Amino acid sequence: MNSAVMAPAEAGVEARVEASTRDVEKTAHENNKLHKRLCRLVGQAIGDFNMIEDGDKVMVCLSGGKDSYALLDILMTLRERAPIHFDIVAVNLDQKQPNFPADILPAYLDKLGVKYHIENQDTYSIVKRLIPEGKTTCSLCSRLRRGILYRVADELGCNKIALGHHRDDILETFFLNMFFGGKLKAMPAKLQSDDGKHIVIRPMAYVKEADSTRYAEVKQFPIIPCDLCGSQENLQRKQIKGLMREWEKKYPGRVESIFSSLSTIVPSHLMDRAMFGFVDLKADGEANAQGDIAFDDEPCATPTLAPGVFSIQPQ
Repeated sequence: MNSAVMAPAEAGVEARVEASTRDVEKTAHENNKLHKRLCRLVGQAIGDFNMIEDGDKVMVCLSGGKDSYALLDILMTLRERAPIHFDIVAVNLDQKQPNFPADILPAYLDKLGVKYHIENQDTYSIVKRLIPEGKTTCSLCSRLRRGILYRVADELGCNKIALGHHRDDILETFFLNMFFGGKLKAMPAKLQSDDGKHIVIRPMAYVKEADSTRYAEVKQFPIIPCDLCGSQENLQRKQIKGLMREWEKKYPGRVESIFSSLSTIVPSHLMDRAMFGFVDLKADGEANAQGDIAFDDEPCATPTLAPGVFSIQPQ
């Protein structure tokens, strides 16, 4: 009788164990897919823009946020698989913000076994002294931080400076410049630094913020909050972020299409006279396949991004 009573209970326990095991295996599978996707996208961006070459020394700017942690993690993975050799040094700028947990990053980097440098500069006091109370400090803080990081890159012998901006950052900047600055301008994946001495790269340029957020959760990065200085949130960027989120919800694929358009520019169909010779344009009697299609019924197809030469196969 007891065995008859126990049998269903034991079967229930076994079923729950099996279900739990399947859930664990499914989660592990999804996490592995995420890691492979990030490696593929970062590797593709590096290849498409020739961001990293043999012999480079890359300074990875580590803020303590999810994106810079993900950037360092993925670059370390790709370094082991890449057909070229490059060095990595992680750099954090301790700006002496109140309540900044100065022990977190050194402990994490020591455990990781990566070369790193902590630069201590009290830019917080400078910003607070120069910016009136209630005004945003981000612009001045960014300029000060940029100058310091350029100097540190020189001192460390780094010729590349890697930042953790992702696809959504680039798109938000594009819309901010268009809506509020009157310019078609975004964050480039690769550019020359202001001082002309370094190349600044954004290897996460093809990565969605949602993937970066999820990866930070999976890896359990020791995130340091970005509001330590007490500065106001960029309300304009917040509006753009909300707009993009609404678009993606109502019209799946729209954000991806807009991002693709940043690499598919047709100067002859815009209005920048410096980019296209409108003034000297004449009818030459030759057919032009890229001519005026403003009255076509179907919109132009947007080509997909082609894989780059920095090819790393997911493992």
